[in-house]
Amino acid sequence: MRETSSLTNTWWLRLTSPQWRWVLLLTGGAVVILAAWLGFRKIPTTSFDLTRHSVPLDQLVDGGPGKDGIPAILRPHFVSAQEATFLHDENRVLGLQADTEAKAYPIKILNWHEIVNDMIDGKAVVVTYCPLCGTGMAFEAEAQGRQHTFGVSGLLYQSDLLMYDHQTESLWSQVGMHAVAGPLTGKKLSPIVLEHTTWGEWRTTHPSTVVLSTRTGSVRDYDRDPYAGYGENSELFFDTTHVDSRYHPKEWVIGLEIDGVTKAYPFLELKKVPSPLVDRVNGRRVTVRFNATARSGSVVGNDGKPFPSVTAFWFAWYAFHPDTQVFTAP
Repeated sequence: MRETSSLTNTWWLRLTSPQWRWVLLLTGGAVVILAAWLGFRKIPTTSFDLTRHSVPLDQLVDGGPGKDGIPAILRPHFVSAQEATFLHDENRVLGLQADTEAKAYPIKILNWHEIVNDMIDGKAVVVTYCPLCGTGMAFEAEAQGRQHTFGVSGLLYQSDLLMYDHQTESLWSQVGMHAVAGPLTGKKLSPIVLEHTTWGEWRTTHPSTVVLSTRTGSVRDYDRDPYAGYGENSELFFDTTHVDSRYHPKEWVIGLEIDGVTKAYPFLELKKVPSPLVDRVNGRRVTVRFNATARSGSVVGNDGKPFPSVTAFWFAWYAFHPDTQVFTAP
């Protein structure tokens, strides 16, 4: 018994000695650092209430600028097509049309603001663009029977823009089209048809269009592209959960969803077939129109009306739709 007690005392003295304290301290520190390096529960520091959420919080990433660090446009000003001398035919725009009204939102402006809160045909809309995913999407600005305005949260999900609404501060996924955190978690946005094309093509087909002005209230050099070269190289600034190497990560695709079934039409494949292309998705007939010169595409439903779709980098579409169908040229 004395022997056992003596051994216990000896081990206790060793463990509490200065040398062992340092060993334990360093070992504990190494474990903490390793856990952080492996991404163990990396939840970004944010002022948003993340109590309610529909995605893993450790998949929300701090994009860098912080909340409203990229200023959304709340009171957009527009000029006529003739006055838009800051645009060249090859510059890319997002185009929105409702009845006889047409509006163009230059990418060179959206690169710096990402969100435009606007009205068209008397209806409140939000026009969004994520430079990291190449995705331009527009939505009705009404949720839960209430008009909302949106800002840039500074956070990302799957490398994609997370918006927040000023009324409830819920976080909304652009490509996912639903709230992923906050009071409105799970609520969906209603997409509206938005074209992603060149200024030359849009102006030709919509000669009476107006154009978002560079008079945004912010001092920015709109002739400088802060993402120059990003769309051509294979590197991503932020990781995604799902990855597929069938195409270059930045290969543009037209993506659409019909009743839960998704399909991607890579530009690389569309170049190989005549346009328009008639296809079926989830049993429904769709017509995909592709303009190789303008690098733009759109989808028309069976009723002949434009169908909401999104032009996106392949990596971004796949990150949100890993079970997507993919059109391949015969």
